[in-house]
Amino acid sequence: MKKPINDKQRDLDRNKENGQDEFLTTNQGVKINDNQNSLKVGERGPSLLEDFILREKITHFDHERIPERVVHARGEGAHGYFQVYESMSQYTKAAFLQNPDQKTPVFVRFSTVAGSRGSTDLARDVRGFAVKFYTEEGIYDLVGNNIPVFFIQDAIKFPDLVHAVKPEPHHEMPQAASAHDTFWDFISLMPESMHMIMWVMSDRAIPRSLRMMEGFGVHTFRFINEAGESHFVKFHWKPLLGVHSVCWDEAQKISGKDPDFHRRDLWEAIEMGHFPEWELGVQIVSEEDEHSFDFDLLDPTKIIPEELVPVQRIGKLVLNRNPDNFFAETEQVAFHPGHIVPGIDFTNDPLLQGRLFSYTDTQLSRLGSPNFHEIPINRSIAPIHNNQRDGHMRQTINQGRTSYEPNTLGGGCPFQAKMKEGGFSSYPERVEAHKIRGRSQSFFDHFSQATLFFNSQSEYEQNHIVDALSFELGKVETEAIRQRMLKMLSYVDASLAAKVAYNLGLSIPDELENLLNQSYPADADKMAYQPNMATSSVEKSKALSMDSTSKDSIATRKVAILAADGVEEIQLTAMKKGLMAEGAVVEVIAPKLGYILSENNKSIKVDKSFLTTASVLYDAVYIPGGMNSTATLVAEADAIHFLNEAFKHCKAIAADAFSLPVLKETYFGKYLPANHKKSSQMVEGVLVHDDSEVLRAEFIKAIARHRFWEREKKLKVPA
Repeated sequence: MKKPINDKQRDLDRNKENGQDEFLTTNQGVKINDNQNSLKVGERGPSLLEDFILREKITHFDHERIPERVVHARGEGAHGYFQVYESMSQYTKAAFLQNPDQKTPVFVRFSTVAGSRGSTDLARDVRGFAVKFYTEEGIYDLVGNNIPVFFIQDAIKFPDLVHAVKPEPHHEMPQAASAHDTFWDFISLMPESMHMIMWVMSDRAIPRSLRMMEGFGVHTFRFINEAGESHFVKFHWKPLLGVHSVCWDEAQKISGKDPDFHRRDLWEAIEMGHFPEWELGVQIVSEEDEHSFDFDLLDPTKIIPEELVPVQRIGKLVLNRNPDNFFAETEQVAFHPGHIVPGIDFTNDPLLQGRLFSYTDTQLSRLGSPNFHEIPINRSIAPIHNNQRDGHMRQTINQGRTSYEPNTLGGGCPFQAKMKEGGFSSYPERVEAHKIRGRSQSFFDHFSQATLFFNSQSEYEQNHIVDALSFELGKVETEAIRQRMLKMLSYVDASLAAKVAYNLGLSIPDELENLLNQSYPADADKMAYQPNMATSSVEKSKALSMDSTSKDSIATRKVAILAADGVEEIQLTAMKKGLMAEGAVVEVIAPKLGYILSENNKSIKVDKSFLTTASVLYDAVYIPGGMNSTATLVAEADAIHFLNEAFKHCKAIAADAFSLPVLKETYFGKYLPANHKKSSQMVEGVLVHDDSEVLRAEFIKAIARHRFWEREKKLKVPA
């Protein structure tokens, strides 16, 4: 009999232990009457080996840290559920994609890739987006990233990629950063990486929030329906808040002000009831259309442009509960792309094929046992019956004398399940070829989709890619590596390469010597491994630019209100209520903590002081009126810096007309009129008005736009 799906929560609750109103015990349940002193020979004598309480406590402490993940070490997670909109039975028999009334429990872990557990959340990096579905048919793991492609085409290159991007081994620097010689040396010799490089050098690699980034399954998988028919499928997660980023200067400053920025943002949003939501989208391709594109569906460095195959949104993911214990859940959760259920299957993508081996091997090393599936966070809600026994940290107590199959002594149990009984059966794809080490010629177009991505970006996004490449390559000490990369970039876009070359003080080389000296077999025809200079059938794709994302909500946006004693309380309160009614998070920031006293002698609680926070932690800034408050802020250097920095990072700024003197003290104040009494957006995203209601309405619209990137071209603020 199958366990009801809601028993997953009951199982998790059963494993909680807070010790309230209970005696202190050993791990064997023995009550302890002295937890302060070890067993000794006399008060000053040596400790005794027989002190089982001391040994248990110290042994457990010594093993509290498991080996951290080699990649995706820094992560954060949350519980939630997935609910399909309508049955997908036409394409797949997966049970969790059939019933719109059913909520499938999930645990989602987000992560950076290159850094260690102690690194910053705001590194320029790929973000992991891994979803564990606790389905009635077993565990299904959709293990993806926030970027739909990858650096390499074959899993055999994965150790090389990771070794290259990790801190350089001779001095273990830099941490959580790709701006160093070994990474770009590798990339400059691997032209297949160029599409991924465009994504990583874009603002996609520095998301505003984990709640505001897309997720992708990366690989092409298969859907299998009850009739055994196969369709290729690409998975997408589309955030309902839109896709938004921070700028690079801001990311670096956030890393210093709050390296836990993304972790804190996710936790606080869930605690406040602002549950993050994504829609699951799929691109479905029939078997007969497998070869109808100008790229190979099995190539993990390629996307299917949405103009060719639209994304169908088939269900919603909601995260509504934070973990009870970070280690037990977020750190011990074990994902694996090989955890699939009937109705979902693999393709021959060579990167995916390697991952199917690697993840099992990794979990054995990291969690120390083949029984990692028995850890509560990894435990299936579907009943488990097999002949696997024993092993390190085994928790299941098996009964009976048979641990093999077939058998008669155990009545032949457990039985094999037929397909119609829910038994898993792999898609019977016909494969007939010689055993070789090679790669399909259809994989050798390395630049067309990199060009498509760059061409699809807005002007400001293209400028940010230029700046990112100039920054990263500017950190590379070996000039030959920089020159190789410039030539590679010239194959993507000539203007892109020229701008980066100018910033580096170099010229683009005519020839690209030794481009593939590590990219082909020693005895191969080198010409056969040269990149195929193809052109994409799609010139631009709107879905690839964040400029086309949703900009109609300020839900969960953080707004700072700068104030001091003597502030106009009615204005402050009205703005705060108006913003919160739209779902924003509002904090009052003043020169000191505690309370400020308004003009009408009301106490207003201060959430943060200028000492304990910074503009980079907010999405927008508002300054209410009040003669004394204005005078204090005019003289407060930290307040002026706060505004200068917010302006530099292209954020919305609003001020009551009577607080205009504060803005006049900023660097951008010289662009504002001396006296301002009526409406106006005098500079993009800077709003001043003497009518509070009008100002509030305009401010809400401005925050929803996310950023006013046009400022970058016109005004430079040295904040």
